[in-house]
Amino acid sequence: MLRFILNNDDIGTSLPPGMLLLDFIRYHQHLPGTKTGCNEGDCGACTILAGELQEGTMHYRSFTSCLTPLGNVRGKHVVTIEGINLPHSLTAVQHAMQECAATQCGFCSPGFVMSLTGFCLSHKAPTLSNAIAAIDGNICRCTGYKSIERAAARITQILEARNGTTPAQFAAGAQILPDYFVEIPARLAALHSSLESANDVAAQPIGGGTDLYVQQHDALKLKALRFLYDQPALKGIRQENNKCIMGAATTVTELMTSPILQAYFPYLSKYLKKISSTQIRNMATLAGNFVNASPIGDLSIFFLALDATLILSDGQKERELPLRNFFKGYKLLNKSPGEYIRGLWFNLPSQHTLFNFEKVSKRTHLDIASVNTAISITMHYDMIDEIRIAAGGVGPVPLLLKETARFMRGKLMTESLIREASFLLQTEVSPISDARGTEDYKRLLLAQLFKAHFITLFPQLETAILIR
Repeated sequence: MLRFILNNDDIGTSLPPGMLLLDFIRYHQHLPGTKTGCNEGDCGACTILAGELQEGTMHYRSFTSCLTPLGNVRGKHVVTIEGINLPHSLTAVQHAMQECAATQCGFCSPGFVMSLTGFCLSHKAPTLSNAIAAIDGNICRCTGYKSIERAAARITQILEARNGTTPAQFAAGAQILPDYFVEIPARLAALHSSLESANDVAAQPIGGGTDLYVQQHDALKLKALRFLYDQPALKGIRQENNKCIMGAATTVTELMTSPILQAYFPYLSKYLKKISSTQIRNMATLAGNFVNASPIGDLSIFFLALDATLILSDGQKERELPLRNFFKGYKLLNKSPGEYIRGLWFNLPSQHTLFNFEKVSKRTHLDIASVNTAISITMHYDMIDEIRIAAGGVGPVPLLLKETARFMRGKLMTESLIREASFLLQTEVSPISDARGTEDYKRLLLAQLFKAHFITLFPQLETAILIR
């Protein structure tokens, strides 16, 4: 039996763990406030909060329930719009939305309220930029967003009085949440002591489900699944000497908030904010992005440039495989059907190594790249000692541009070298025309993004020459 807490109720269900949390909430618990919208994680109307105990502290994150399998909320506190309501008044978040005229037709409003309430429950600094970032996965067709931003500003002002109080305690006292939230940590601790293992090692492995549930929702509902999202052995980011090792179920949010990665990649947050939205980053796993085998997988491009090595396991034996050798062809992987990714490692950059990630898509958030690219470059004075360039959207697999890197390696960093290399890289790619752009457009994007790496990393170069 699958057990968790839904709002203020203890839940035990024998329904298939592969069914969508959204369907369970609406059609089995009859809580219609969580809306069915796009069913692809794009609109945010189905946003819920999922809270879990981590070293005795509650951490809540927003999820899109339309892509969340029921099995991924085992042992968690799931909160819908009904679960935050106060007995006789609007919550502070709901009141801010009302006072700022931040709702019109109302269909998207529960999702916005849940995302902003999740911000109130987070440990992030109460700034307007953080509040607005919390709703980057929510879409509204009516308001024009400025009224919603004003509501977010009001909420930020309320949170400024938190002064070290735990988020749930402050939120309960500030009429943001009902009082029962304060008791949830003890209830979850008691629940965890009685949880039973629910995984079938022979079943199909699944991580966050953010890609699979877009494509295979109906097929996965009744399928035997092995849920990897919360497996402790597949979590964590650690440093051993110069090596960074991370679990396969590490989420994009966990990458973004890792002190280790932040220390070596000062612009990490800027890079990873280009990857989807807050809700999806909270769910999407590292290995899921690789196994999806998309030619424009953002994390595939990111870690190709870092020359990452995968750790593959079949449950008995393990082997290591460079990520650059993992993609054999379009949606074809260098792994057996019984293997799964257990983790990866890469060498952390030295003080002489520079890194950059660029992406172009039709929307800032929630969109697949037209073209994305990452670069890692190690300098010896003005000479290029080592360089790796990865690009997506320009071939059937995520590409490592080996010939271009070989041409640049050992040469003096100059504007003319970059111009020559930008022509050479065109011989290594084979983009196709599709919904995200024509072949010519993608070639142009790659050339411009390639130059953008150097404009960003070497501002002393003549940018006027680089952008020709």
